[in-house]
Amino acid sequence: MDIKVFAALMADICSHSLVSPGRPLKWTIIANPVAGGFTIRSRWKKHHRILLDYKQKALGLNPLRADSGPSNTARELDQSNGKGGALLGAYGMLLTRGPGDGMKITRALIDEAGSERSGTGSAPFYLVITAGGDGTSLEVLSVLHNADPAARANFAVLRLPMGTGNDGADAPELDAALELLIRPVKIERQRSLHLITATAGKGPFLAFNILSVGLDAFVTHMTNKMKGRLPGDSYKLWVDIASLLYDRIYKVGPMDVRALDEKGNEVKAFHEDVLLLAVGASGHRTYGSHKMILPDDRNVCALKQMSLFRKVALKDLFSTGSHIDKPEAIPFSANRVEFSGHYPILAQMDGETVLLQKEDFPAAIELSEPNIPILKLLSR
Repeated sequence: MDIKVFAALMADICSHSLVSPGRPLKWTIIANPVAGGFTIRSRWKKHHRILLDYKQKALGLNPLRADSGPSNTARELDQSNGKGGALLGAYGMLLTRGPGDGMKITRALIDEAGSERSGTGSAPFYLVITAGGDGTSLEVLSVLHNADPAARANFAVLRLPMGTGNDGADAPELDAALELLIRPVKIERQRSLHLITATAGKGPFLAFNILSVGLDAFVTHMTNKMKGRLPGDSYKLWVDIASLLYDRIYKVGPMDVRALDEKGNEVKAFHEDVLLLAVGASGHRTYGSHKMILPDDRNVCALKQMSLFRKVALKDLFSTGSHIDKPEAIPFSANRVEFSGHYPILAQMDGETVLLQKEDFPAAIELSEPNIPILKLLSR
């Protein structure tokens, strides 16, 4: 894989993009070079073919935007040292080297946008493209979530599926994501999720796809812990192992759950031994490499504790979403889900985990107002 080839092809596509017509377009591609979409040879070959195809589509469909180009931040923070020719920053690409780099780059872009707004002429519009896994997009979106609303008004994010799971990407495949660059689009605001605990200084934690507690958070935790040590799809492996180990490591006990709508009205309340509680930024959400935990319009699903035999029997149903109709499932819609238990339990936020202790209860998972600017195709 040649990362410069990816950068050059993306720059060609962006320079013919239809995002924010009428304003100068400044793009920045924040890429994790060790993400599976780059390092797994079969995936990279597929992505390379798609990029070549979409470069030709972009050139054929849309004129060159003379007012478009890489952000100043991409040029100034570039550390590619010109390996193999031109600097990656000249194409608008910056590589992440470790945790926190995506946040650093996004903060610099917000500063750049602020200085441009104070100048003369039409202020540029900033397109941030993440090319990595859910961790890369989580860092970028967290900074945008906390930014001043006036700054967010000049930004949009496009999350390419270049990781291993890609559940937080804007499309499951690269070609569908690139359609958002070459077709007419609008800017929509997406909600985020907050995990709030009773312990001062612990949280709130942010997620932008699914925030959950219980069995699946344990799977995520062990996948992260063993990442790089196990070949192939270790998430799938840990799903199988977790069915056997989870109850021996974490006590599954009664949990009080209370759900509220946007007006604060109670829509659901129950006291159950909860194996899993998942809340999405909306319905129709997946995690764990496209496991359909929220397969319909409802954005919450709880699963009651069950026998090992029953866990094994239901495990494969998550691929199709048919678990939602089983008696162990409690699906519903809510704006805020409050929960309290008596035993430590893991929570996961788009692949990052935290251990909740008894003193952290009552805790809550709450939807924000729509605040993350993403691209959506205009209806035809």
